Order: sequence, then structure tokens, then C-alpha cells
Amino acid sequence: MAFPDRLKLPLAFDPARLRADLAALAGTSWTEHFVRQNYEGDWSAMPLRMAADARHPVMMIYSDPNKSDYQDTLMLAASPYFREVLGSFDCEVHAARLMRLTPGSTIKEHSDGDLDAEHGRARIHIPITTGPDVVFELNRRRVDMAPGEAWYLRLSDPHRVFNRGGTDRVHLVVDVLMNGWLEGLMRDAAEATPA
Repeated sequence: MAFPDRLKLPLAFDPARLRADLAALAGTSWTEHFVRQNYEGDWSAMPLRMAADARHPVMMIYSDPNKSDYQDTLMLAASPYFREVLGSFDCEVHAARLMRLTPGSTIKEHSDGDLDAEHGRARIHIPITTGPDVVFELNRRRVDMAPGEAWYLRLSDPHRVFNRGGTDRVHLVVDVLMNGWLEGLMRDAAEATPA
């Protein structure tokens, strides 16, 4: 089944508890995103689940489509609500990370290969901190995502982000494998989305 390029999934998470887990990791370092040509400013990540054989910080935040063995990190072990959120996905969770875009930073328009439901892999965005001055565009159309919502985005399509606000934009970004449970959620979301 072909899905729209964006779907607000029928899942909701507690924004205050998401922010509390994020705040508890305040002393943990972030790793600069490794594809420097795709952004200006500070775009960085913190791994919550990573490829089991990852040793270098860059590989810890990379969602390798050729890997199938993923493991939780110490950051996830220290984050009870993030564990609960990931545990609510009744499908195989590969990489999971916090992704931060600081004020004044831009993610340039790019596409992420076969990262779409039709190829069997989905990326789910769960905003933690954001605001009206954060602009996420997919296929040059804005996607407004509020804290605690869960969004499927077909990121094999062109997308870009601008943080024109005064605070960090942080999303919990979860890469999962498609299965019947997730397809059902996405069908329900597609049926509930106005044409």
C-alpha cells in the first residue's frame, strides 16, 4: 500500500514526561551530525538505541539500513519514559535517538534514500521541544508537529528544517521496520486525514 508523505499517527505521549527525560540527560554530550553538507549551524544527536557493534560516536547515531542487531544505550537506561515510549511500538525498533537543532540552525533540503514505508522502513518523529518558529517542510509543504505527537514522514522525499526560534528543537526520532501493526496504524491515520 502507498501512504501519504506525512501521517499523524494515532499515538500520543506526555510532553511533560518527554521533557523531564530530556532534562535528566542535560549533562550528556551530543554528537554533531556527520553529513555536514546537509546543514548550517548545530544539528546533533544523542543515541538511545544503536547498532550493537557501533563503537565510534558517529556510528552510534547512524541508522545503518544494513544492520539488524540493535541495542539500548546507557542514555536510554537512564530515561524511564523514553523506554516506555519505545516499548509502545509493537514492531521492531532499530535506531532511536534524540535529534537537536539549535536556534538559527538550518537542515538543508535533502532526501534519505529508501527511508519510507514502501521500502519496509519507517522513521517516526516525536517532538519534545519545538515551537511555531520551527519550520519543517516535506515536499516544500510545512508539517506542523506538536510535542507528544507521533508522525510518520516519508523522508525519501525532499525535506528541510529551519529553527527560527529562540530555543532548541529536539525530536525523539525512531526508525522501525514495517509490520501489520504499524501498517494498521498508518491506514487508520490515512483514513482520518482530510484529502
